[in-house]
This record gives sequence, C-alpha cells and structure tokens, in this order.
Amino acid sequence: MAEVFRGKNVLVTGHTGFKGSWLCIWLIMLGAKVTGYALDPVHTEDNFVVTGLKDQMRDIRADVRDLMALQKTFAEVRPEFVFHLAAQPLVRYSYENPVGTYATNVMGTLNVLECIRHSEVTRVGVMVTTDKCYENKEQIWGYRENDALGGYDPYSASKGCAEILTTSYRNSYMNSKEYSRHGKSIATARAGNVIGGGDWALDRIIPDVIRALKEKRSVEVRNPEATRPWQHVLEPLGGYLRLAAKMYDHGEDYSGAWNFGPDFDSVCPVKTVVEAVIEAWGSGTWCSVGKENSPHEAGLLSLDCTKAKTLLGWKPKLKLKDAIAYTVEWYQSTEDKYELCVNQIERYESELRSI
Repeated sequence: MAEVFRGKNVLVTGHTGFKGSWLCIWLIMLGAKVTGYALDPVHTEDNFVVTGLKDQMRDIRADVRDLMALQKTFAEVRPEFVFHLAAQPLVRYSYENPVGTYATNVMGTLNVLECIRHSEVTRVGVMVTTDKCYENKEQIWGYRENDALGGYDPYSASKGCAEILTTSYRNSYMNSKEYSRHGKSIATARAGNVIGGGDWALDRIIPDVIRALKEKRSVEVRNPEATRPWQHVLEPLGGYLRLAAKMYDHGEDYSGAWNFGPDFDSVCPVKTVVEAVIEAWGSGTWCSVGKENSPHEAGLLSLDCTKAKTLLGWKPKLKLKDAIAYTVEWYQSTEDKYELCVNQIERYESELRSI
C-alpha cells in the first residue's frame, strides 16, 4: 500500500475521532501527505490528543455540514484520496439529538460527495458508514452488501440514508460504466463494533469498562446478552486502505459497498467482551444494570465479508483475545502514545504479512 499512498494528498474527515486518528497515523506511516477536517476532539485523553497527532499532519477544524468551508479545503488540499469518517456515531445520543444526527450523517455525507464530484483531482472516495445501516431482522447469519438497508434508531437510519445517497451520487455522477470519462471511484465501507486504544466516547462498552476499572468500581453493563461483531480498529482500517489502493488502480471494478467484519468466533455477547477485558486488565467486576423503557438497541448483528475476502484479499487477522490485548495495552501503557500506536500498527502489519 505504501507504493500507492506515498506522496499522495489524502483528506480524512473526522480525523480527531477514534477511527480517524488511527487511520491518519497509518497513512502517515505509508508516506501520505495527510490533511484532517473535523470538529474539536471530545475528550482530553482521546487518541488524537494524547498522540500529538496535530503536529504530524495538517489539522483543519471545521464542520462537514459547512459546504463552503469544505469546498475551500478541497480547493487548497486537492486530495487524490478522501476517507469520509466524520459522523455523529452514537446510537443512544441519536435518540436525544435526531436532527443533529441526520444533519451530520446525511447532509455531511452529501457535502463530501458534492466536493468529490466537482474536484478535478480526487480519484477515490471511501465513505465509511456502519454495519447498523442494514434492516436488522436479528437473523443469525451475517448481512451481505446487497441486503436491504434500514435502521431502527436515528443513528442507524441516518447511516442507511447515507448509503442510499452515496449510491445515488455514484449512479448519477460517477458511474463505473463511465469511469474512463470521470476517473472517480466511490465506495462505502461497513464495519462492525470496533475497539482499541484512545476511545473515550460515552455509551461505548470499552470506554465504559476502562473508566470503571481505572476508578476501581464495578462495570455497569446495560445489555449483557446483546451480540455484536467485535474487532480491533486496525482490522477495518486495513480494509479501507486496501480498498482505496485497489480503487486507485482499478476504480471501475471496486466501487460499491463493502463489509469489513470479524470472523464468526468474534461475534459474541457484550458480557463476554467485558469479562475478557477485566481478565486482561488483571482485576475488576461487572454487574447488569438493564432498565425498562431504555431506548431500543439491536440484540443480534453480524456481517458476511465474503466479498472483501474474495475480491480484495482482505481477512481479519486478530482473534478477539488479541484485539482486547492490544486495547488494554494501550490504556495501561505509560509509553509515548504516538510511538505505541506506530508499534501496534507495525505489529499488525507483520501479522498481515504472515497470512
């Protein structure tokens, strides 16, 4: 991938967020000239902050809902690659702020697509959504890319809308059949629940567990039986990078939707993850605090990633135990956080080379 990204202008929206910060570090390691476009980080201990990432890249603070600011950034940066990760990413918060959630996740995506459409240099757009964009029927088998989109809660539905919007733009303005004319490739990437160091978002299980363990109190778990596909953040990011590299060279063949989820043995209940984190941490307890009349959250969700495995040569490498070990290492380590992230990426790349 370094041959593809070295020296290229890459724009990452949402770079101050959890996944965005890790992606930027990886792109920097690959030799890309990285620009980030996002709001301020939420927490003073977020990965973006503690790694000092703002000093390693061009850091633009602005809102994806601001089309004029985004257009100005595209004009200045002239990105060949765009990774769109800026979002309102929390299910429970989307119940409290549905208008803001839809505005960011739908109109923000529209603005990015519009900028890509009018850019003379952008060749690749990877629009990151979520596995929750599917119409979840609580089925035991994984969803494929051609399954129906939907979304019960405002967050999930907003991501389903973003998927439909992206498909519309691709069909209308950047159709693969006319690739030789416009030279642009647009894809969506749908990942499962990601874990890893530097995530402090509210109402996410790993940050909730780590906060409780650091404060030496019992971990309160809302929905211990809910089953999710768990994966370390580097797994889907590796998929996004591999996809973008393929799109750059063969854009007409790799546009469309892609799933990046863990193998079936990493699809497990929340309580299993909590217990594994406590074991890796070395101490701690947990208790169930499920309440009646709580907002609806999916009970069962998994992805079928046959397409990515077959056509991209991508596959998840880390077992759940390994993903948790990477994660706990980050939170417990006193090492320089940027160097720790680099070290974990290098170790992960070594694991990939062994496939």
